[in-house]
Amino acid sequence: MRERYGDDILTHPEFDPDLWMEVGSSGGPDKNRVYGLSNTTADNLRSTRSVSTIGSSQSISSSQSKEFVALQQHTAQLTEKYDNLKAEYAQFRAEQRAESEQLKASQAQQKA
Repeated sequence: MRERYGDDILTHPEFDPDLWMEVGSSGGPDKNRVYGLSNTTADNLRSTRSVSTIGSSQSISSSQSKEFVALQQHTAQLTEKYDNLKAEYAQFRAEQRAESEQLKASQAQQKA
């Protein structure tokens, strides 16, 4: 990471799939092993870069498939929570604007 992104670790991305594949396929006793991604190998990662490929790939084990489904469900839950919070925030902002307009109108009436 330091060679690619410099010494300041705050500027490093959280995950660089190309770097993982480069390091994972560089040789040694654990050649093609991609650490931190369960039992995924660099070859599996290369063949499963898109969601549609992951769902249909023969190289994905049953446990990886279950992990993927769990991640999909978690992502859907987070998306739903985000959408709900976004709607609540929009409603809050609308209420704030209405209160602000009422306050301005009240102040204008007091001046008149």
